[in-house]
Amino acid sequence: MKKFLLMFLLVGMIGLLVACGNGDEEATDSGDTNDTDQTESTDEGSGEAVNITAWAWDPNFNIRALNYAKDLYDGEIDLDLEVIENAQDDIVQRLNTGLSSGTTQGMPNIVLIEDYRAQSFLQAYPDAFYPITDYVVFEDFAPYKIEATSYAGDVYGLPFDTGVTGLYVRVDLLEEAGYTFDDIVDITWSEYTEIGKAVKEATGKDMLTLDPNDNGLMRIMIQSAGSWYFEEDGQTPYLAENEALAASFEALKALFDANIVRLNSDWSQFVGAFNNGDVATVPTGNWITPSVMAEESQSGDWRVAPIPRLEVEGATHASNLGGSSFYVLNQDGKEAAATFLSNTFGGNLEFYDTLITEMGAIGTYLPGLESEAYDMEVEFFGNQQIYNEFVQWTEEIPAVEYGIHTYAVDDIMIVEFQNYLNGQDLSTVLERAQTQAETQLQ
Repeated sequence: MKKFLLMFLLVGMIGLLVACGNGDEEATDSGDTNDTDQTESTDEGSGEAVNITAWAWDPNFNIRALNYAKDLYDGEIDLDLEVIENAQDDIVQRLNTGLSSGTTQGMPNIVLIEDYRAQSFLQAYPDAFYPITDYVVFEDFAPYKIEATSYAGDVYGLPFDTGVTGLYVRVDLLEEAGYTFDDIVDITWSEYTEIGKAVKEATGKDMLTLDPNDNGLMRIMIQSAGSWYFEEDGQTPYLAENEALAASFEALKALFDANIVRLNSDWSQFVGAFNNGDVATVPTGNWITPSVMAEESQSGDWRVAPIPRLEVEGATHASNLGGSSFYVLNQDGKEAAATFLSNTFGGNLEFYDTLITEMGAIGTYLPGLESEAYDMEVEFFGNQQIYNEFVQWTEEIPAVEYGIHTYAVDDIMIVEFQNYLNGQDLSTVLERAQTQAETQLQ
């Protein structure tokens, strides 16, 4: 009996140990299965999100737009976007420093680059950027933006905002001088100067404000005539024989000679000049709209007209100042970054409606520009449909090749224009500018 009981206890203990062993094995198997499923899920884009970063400047414009895009993204790849604010100059410096070392370590997945600077990066570091040609239907964007974001047959930048220009006008000051808003629509720069003289005489107000170290208005003028500082190759300086450039020198000098220019030295003085009522017009990019509207006491006094045109062949009333596009760096996460841009900035109509209704920001996605949101009447501008006007002008902007040295030549132009203002011959200053550019850009 004792032997039987002992055998019974031994069999029970063995069974219990086997059962425990089986339980541990099942738990381990279950854990392995979960790990495998997680790995497969992540690879397929339905597990853990892919973390990507974006660098941009201006929290009230570009960064705000990125955050709207982040909220509206519904692409196939699960991703988590971190938007990091950097000043534009800091982005330029950090990109040059990092990419010149031959590495993208520490760089973002998405970076905002001004259109004037894009070619300098694409041509200097072509392998550092990821082509997104296959992610977006680029025929749906304004042609001049595709020109700026393309290199060697591929498109690298997702076009964002337009720098389409307009002439912001104080109609109350015009009326004091005996003019109506219609009198300043579709005029030449010569006619603009004459109106400016009358406004100055009647009101004591200058016609516009300019920073002598900022060549933005000259760039507006030459692009409106389909010209730039370079030949079509974007590298050969085109200054001495550039008819549009010569005409812009003459038009700008006429403004100074008429004593209708109020000088400023920085952004705050620029904005203060029109917010304080010291100038009658502001010829610049549409991104200035929120700053103009910041002075609520002037509501109803402003309108927007097309910019004046140069008196040269091919000149138009449409141009561009500034504007930027988003680029993807060629590193881990590039597919997720390109997918994010494609799903939002690349064709999301709800996103573009949000931009215009919440920010007054105008993109360059042509189907988005057909939204009824652009037909809204803006009370501040006398119920004018200014966004509708900007959309029409965007499609008329001449495409030019900005090249890789726009700002280098800009510095030359600033000095030579001052020489022209001081009495030197126009042909002489442009020929000298041509020689300097050819020497510096070799």
